[in-house]
Amino acid sequence: MTTRTRTNSVQSERAILVGVHLHAPVDPHNPLAELGGLANTAGALVVAELSQRRDRPDQKTYLGKGKVIELAGLIARYEADVVIFDNDLSAAQTRNLEHELKVKVLDRSEVILDIFAARARTSESRLAVELAQLEYALPRLKRLWTHLSRLKMGIGMRGPGEKQLEVDRRLVEKRIHDLKQELLGIKGRKERQVAGRKDLLTVSLVGYTNAGKSTLLNALTGANVLTEDKLFATLDTRTRRWKLPDWGPVLLSDTVGFIRDLPHRLIASFTATLEETRQADLLLHIADASSPLVDAHISAVRSVLKEIGVEEKDTLLVLNKIDAVTDRVVLGTLLARHPHAVCLSAHSGAGLAELARTTSDYLGRGFCDVDIQTDPGNGRLLAWIGAHGEVLSQHFVDDCVTIHCRIPSAQLGRIAPGEAVVRPHAPPTGTFSLSRSPAVLQPADSNHRNDEHEQTLPNTPAN
Repeated sequence: MTTRTRTNSVQSERAILVGVHLHAPVDPHNPLAELGGLANTAGALVVAELSQRRDRPDQKTYLGKGKVIELAGLIARYEADVVIFDNDLSAAQTRNLEHELKVKVLDRSEVILDIFAARARTSESRLAVELAQLEYALPRLKRLWTHLSRLKMGIGMRGPGEKQLEVDRRLVEKRIHDLKQELLGIKGRKERQVAGRKDLLTVSLVGYTNAGKSTLLNALTGANVLTEDKLFATLDTRTRRWKLPDWGPVLLSDTVGFIRDLPHRLIASFTATLEETRQADLLLHIADASSPLVDAHISAVRSVLKEIGVEEKDTLLVLNKIDAVTDRVVLGTLLARHPHAVCLSAHSGAGLAELARTTSDYLGRGFCDVDIQTDPGNGRLLAWIGAHGEVLSQHFVDDCVTIHCRIPSAQLGRIAPGEAVVRPHAPPTGTFSLSRSPAVLQPADSNHRNDEHEQTLPNTPAN
């Protein structure tokens, strides 16, 4: 009889995927395809799959009794090391399954957390993953310590006689509290960092994992960030400058990808990382047009955006990987469902110019180019314009100054009627605009923007 040697390497583990479909699966043709991708990303080798359709899960084992027996047979046949469920299991269900099957049992959330833990690079993301893992493990501690009895008491060991489980629970709760405090401090610093970017607008890339966000960031900005054909290749926010035509530079941020049934505790832990998304002036929602599940992916991303409170933010849908769509009819049908989307291929570069133009148009919503004519001595008004709009040019004639500026439409009403004359911009011949750098002069048609956010302003008094 040969004995198979098991190692601690995740890469050597042979996995069986299990899915219990309580409703129609996301992909009726291959319902466990995404779970297989997660398992491969985590380093497991998928050797078999098992699916069952039920009205409700079994309280003890989630699967029915017959399927548990069938699963045990598959484990023996393929010498599997781990069973991965495409569902979230309770601690009791996991314990019962491991007792029946004699192998490790993981659920979908546990695999996602494991992938995040393996790919976290910065201290911020490591703290977020540790917090999510501890919050996941806290209600499951009982099954880890069932073999331990009450701690022995004796000389030097007198006390309340806590069980090991209670000691561990107290330590875990203390660590969770400490991690939340650390992440709260990081979130505060991140908010100040993002809010402190006064000179540029911000655009954030969001989307389903492996939709091509990092590849698009590289194509638009010339960055050289890591791109992999794997789920959750990016966990930490990367921000680069992107030059838009007829607008100027903006900040473009690549964020962590989302996925169906993303654990809520993981979203909560990554609030600091997602601060770029929360503060962005525009979201570019990147979707993989070549995926047969593109509509389900779009819905999943919108669900996560709603959970983090940014569903009302201006969003432009971008259908990526159109070069991988072999059936033009499929692409046409997709565009019929999403008529305002921009189609492109970040890999080949097709459609990037259209994306830049459309992004400029979206960023220009709510702003207007106006000429404000006033007395050059009206320092209060001039300072207000400089703080809440962008001065593109100034034209002096005798005792009057005409300021060409781009300003939020909602703010124009803050100017007192008798203080200045406001009219749509009509550029005079030979006018030059002043850039943010006072030493540089540029033609008036070179439009630059900053990312001053709309604020509630006091009425500007007349002199």
